[in-house]
Amino acid sequence: MSRRQVTLPDSTATGEVERLRARVAELMPTVRQELSELVAIPSVADPRLFPPEECLRAAQWVADRFAGVGFADVRLVETPDGSNAVIGARPCGDPDAATVLLYAHYDVQPPLDETAWRTPPFRLTEVEGRWYGRGAADCKGNVVVHLTALRALGNDVPVDLVLVVEGSEEQGTGGLEAFVPGHADLLRADAIVVADTGNAAVGHPAVTVSLRGTVDVVVTVEALATERHSGIFGGAAPDALAALVAMLATLRDERGNTTVHGLPGTGVWTGAPYPAERFRREAGVLDGVSLVGDGTVADMLWTRPAITIVGIDCPPVVGSAAAIVPRASARLNLRIPPGVAPEQAGTALVDHLHEVAPWQVRVTAEVQASGPPFRASTDGPAHRAMAAAMQAVYGRPVVELGQGGSIPLCSVLADTYPGADIVLIGVEEPSASIHAPNESVAPEEIADLALTEAVFLRRYAAARR
Repeated sequence: MSRRQVTLPDSTATGEVERLRARVAELMPTVRQELSELVAIPSVADPRLFPPEECLRAAQWVADRFAGVGFADVRLVETPDGSNAVIGARPCGDPDAATVLLYAHYDVQPPLDETAWRTPPFRLTEVEGRWYGRGAADCKGNVVVHLTALRALGNDVPVDLVLVVEGSEEQGTGGLEAFVPGHADLLRADAIVVADTGNAAVGHPAVTVSLRGTVDVVVTVEALATERHSGIFGGAAPDALAALVAMLATLRDERGNTTVHGLPGTGVWTGAPYPAERFRREAGVLDGVSLVGDGTVADMLWTRPAITIVGIDCPPVVGSAAAIVPRASARLNLRIPPGVAPEQAGTALVDHLHEVAPWQVRVTAEVQASGPPFRASTDGPAHRAMAAAMQAVYGRPVVELGQGGSIPLCSVLADTYPGADIVLIGVEEPSASIHAPNESVAPEEIADLALTEAVFLRRYAAARR
């Protein structure tokens, strides 16, 4: 991860921080109970996998809890992709107060292979001091961070608050992104706290300033009307799965560099390096397996496109027959660095797949979802207040990170509210294994981030006066 160290004087009164710290500690049993309740709801926003009622149940849980911390106007709003966003407001009563928007999402990734989990994916379980469960970090842990910060402050919240907790972020279907521009006044704020990233490590505070964009493409190859005996017809009949494999093989070269025609792939990161050995450890690369790409780790993560084959539809090994596959599909996830438009990247990938298809097989390639990359401005009062709050809470300097994940909403918020500071924080540090089996959260990260947010709200209000 790239990082630039930020050191600010700690002018927050130590007594105030310690009083809030004690209050957060008192709230931790409530944190665990509420996170247990929320993790137990399998709010995967894909009706093919889980009933839509589960997402509705999670949305209502979120709405009820924020109503309980002073949001008098909190409700579920349907967005264009059919998902429900929880939206609310909590004015502080001062006509000159700044407005802060708090963001998180309640939907989660599918559990994937449940047999790979060391604990049940939808039951919050403590193992060796960490809390395991799908969404424990991404992003239900951040939902309870917001709740805990506000409970710690009680009635003494010195800013107007706006809330949005969305329900389809993990699916990338763009419900909230489509909703925001047409309802700009509903979420307008001076500062926006996006709680969906994380620290450099447990206890090492960070804000995220750079995000990759994303393009999801599904490609389908058709070659035969139906399956045919591989002995009788194999050798002359075109094999759709073989054609798809050949096409996918062109997306990377022998070094592992992404090689989509029309996309630049030679960017160089000029910031601080991401040590290869640390990356290997955090990524879980097996001994003896090489990293890919001919650039540094930071180059490959932050300045160059990266394509991943995230799924293939074809006969499974168990149950397959000696038959030629007539039709096969793959889902591709392309990550793009700042400076590359998703429209450009999507067109390049679709055109590439058509160009490299062998044997005149029929190819359908469609962009299913996309989102732009994002780079935050860091010279505003909200960033300064957050950095100072983190240093006061953690007792060490704050770093600025790049993250490989994508949050398309950030670019929409930046375009809709060009004068707002957007600050990205969260509990999703590298050990959390988000999007993978055995996702977990360190409870001390929830406590420290909640305390940080509470101190931030006080410091930001003072800076705006």
